[in-house]
Formats: sequence, structure tokens, C-alpha cells
Amino acid sequence: MSLDFFNEACKYPPTSAETFGLCDDNDSVKAYPDFENTANWIAEVRNRNHLEITVIAIDKCILHDHEYKGRGRCDCMLITDTHLYLVELKDKRPPWQEEAIEQLESTMQFLEENHDITQFKKKKIYACNKKKKRFVVMDNGDNIAYFRKTGFRKDIQARIVVI
Repeated sequence: MSLDFFNEACKYPPTSAETFGLCDDNDSVKAYPDFENTANWIAEVRNRNHLEITVIAIDKCILHDHEYKGRGRCDCMLITDTHLYLVELKDKRPPWQEEAIEQLESTMQFLEENHDITQFKKKKIYACNKKKKRFVVMDNGDNIAYFRKTGFRKDIQARIVVI
């Protein structure tokens, strides 16, 4: 089965808003962008250059719960002409980071198995948690090794900065 991560049915209208949030109500509804209700935001997207960003729901849209049992998937993807950010949204107490990274890496594999993503020059995975908004300090050497291995940078924080 071929997966289309750029399926129009899973895309939200592009936005160039300077700030918006990403939400996941943890029900049967897919993750979505929100521009008003900051209390529901799990992650905050900062877009100071007003780039046109498209949010694409992955969990419960590209990949449904009954598909690919045992393989994780992240909640959504943000794309511009040059950016591709995979985002996992959590609202739970520790431990959560390992599970979030596994879901992101599984999604990365699905994506690379089904698409040529070389046009995206800035690729990143974000593990975001509403319960822990502070930035998690990551070892720079580990982050460089991760980038060399996967082609993606890794961040564990609830603020996604698109530059």
C-alpha cells in the first residue's frame, strides 16, 4: 500500500500567520492548527517571516489507527517550499520523550519509503508536550550525529520556529 503524505484531504489551508498553535484533542479527531484558543495549544508555531505554511494531519488521516499495527506515527507535518517538520504532540507526564521520538522516527521511515523529500532543505522532528513547555537541552554532538544519520534535526520543545 502506497501512502500519500501530501494528500489534499489531510491538508489544512496554508497560513502565513506569525503565530499559531497545533492541537490534538486525543480523541478520534486528527491534529489541527488553531489561531485563537491558546489554552488548547500543545505546540506554538512561530513564523516571523510569514512563510506560507501548510499543516498536514498524519495520525487519523494519512495513517489511520487500524493501519500498520505496531508502527507509530506522529500527529502532523508542517511544510513550506523548503521546510518539512514532523511533529508529535503530547499532553502527558514523563516518561514521554522516548515514545514521541519513536513515533517520529517511524513516521520518517514511512515518509521516506513513499516520497522523495530531497527538495526540503530544512528537515526537523519536534517532540512537543503541553505538560513540559521548557526547552530540553540536547547534546550538540548527539544532535549532529542524529542529523548525519537521518538527515533530520531533532528538537524536544513546544515552540516550533520556522525560519
